[in-house]
Amino acid sequence: MTQEMKMRIALSRYSVISPLVNGTADPGQSHNQFFIEAAQKTYAGPYGTPMTVGASTVEKWYLAYKKRGFDALIPKDRSDMGDSRKLIPDMQDQILYFMKEFPDITAAEIERKLLSSGSISPGEISSSTISRFVRHKKEDDGQSGTKDMRRYERPHINEVWYGDTCFGPYMQTVDGKKRIYIIALIDDASRMVVGAGAFFNDNFENLMTVIRSAVSKYGRPKLFSFDNGSTYRNMQMELLAARIGSAVHYCEPYTPTSKSKIERWFLTCRMQYLSVTDVRGFHTLSEMNDDFLQYVSRYNRSVHSSLSGISPQDRFFSEPEYIRRLPEEDIDHDFLLEAERKVSSDSVITIDRKEYEVHYQYAKKRIRIRYSPDLEKVFVVGESGELTPIQLLDKQSNANVKRQKTRLTEGGESA
Repeated sequence: MTQEMKMRIALSRYSVISPLVNGTADPGQSHNQFFIEAAQKTYAGPYGTPMTVGASTVEKWYLAYKKRGFDALIPKDRSDMGDSRKLIPDMQDQILYFMKEFPDITAAEIERKLLSSGSISPGEISSSTISRFVRHKKEDDGQSGTKDMRRYERPHINEVWYGDTCFGPYMQTVDGKKRIYIIALIDDASRMVVGAGAFFNDNFENLMTVIRSAVSKYGRPKLFSFDNGSTYRNMQMELLAARIGSAVHYCEPYTPTSKSKIERWFLTCRMQYLSVTDVRGFHTLSEMNDDFLQYVSRYNRSVHSSLSGISPQDRFFSEPEYIRRLPEEDIDHDFLLEAERKVSSDSVITIDRKEYEVHYQYAKKRIRIRYSPDLEKVFVVGESGELTPIQLLDKQSNANVKRQKTRLTEGGESA
């Protein structure tokens, strides 16, 4: 099982228990009642297939998460690795994954991918079986209906944060003109902009910077709501939300009211700030960010017409009981990127063209690593989720390390 498959399974498990973790479950409901009702529902499996779970399994996942966090939900390698597996349910999930990632893929190409990856052996599953499954799924997915796009508002702060990116002007730098992107998060109930920043790239690393600042100041939301852009819809975002105890919702295409509040704020930002700000007056992006965040602060303190004459900031802090801040140590560990690397025979891995040395016990193995976007902190993730820091490769220091010599004979000296 690949690392991506493990993470998708863990995220699927988290989706079952997330209402109990992030506080969206019925507050008058006991844990046992939640487990029983959860067992009566049908969920989307790791790759979209319907999935049901027993109450005892839901309880086991929840207790594991409470004890060791998200890493406890990641499946361990099977002891029977390499044995043949049936089409249902594991093979269905793999086929659905290929159909989701490659919408135009044919059944024959799916079969070739399963064979090349070693998921199936030649002759184990007939081509007609795969073709029939693919055809039926496409027929099922062809159904459509009218979408309900009514406006709504959450009753309390930190229930939903909307996030999006706005195109800004170009800035002249020593490397030429660069486009500025504004990444922002807005709280649904209060309209307060909880996080924002100007960047030269619209990517997940910059989004994570905005989220970290917001969570550090205002606690975690129960739900993040984004569109389907690659900056937002990726496994790194889902892993981050699972670690801090939030959930992620992605708006369906062509549903403009899904994130109307953040779209409306970007329009206000354009009219009040971007259209009247001459970026030629800034020498660096950092200078612009300082000025831009002053504007965001003024906006949050200004009276909002839809908030009955109070400001977004006053509305937000009127409910301090809904601010669930995380310990700084947890934030340091949770806001890290994650990847998988193959360790070389001399115990070295490469991240962004930089070489790092790991313990020799990992030589020739695949390992999970977590690291800060600036690569100031890089860790190897152990079996139980523990983080072990690693350093840049230092060839000069290694040249002076005294290595243990291998004895070719036992006892006295050789002749």
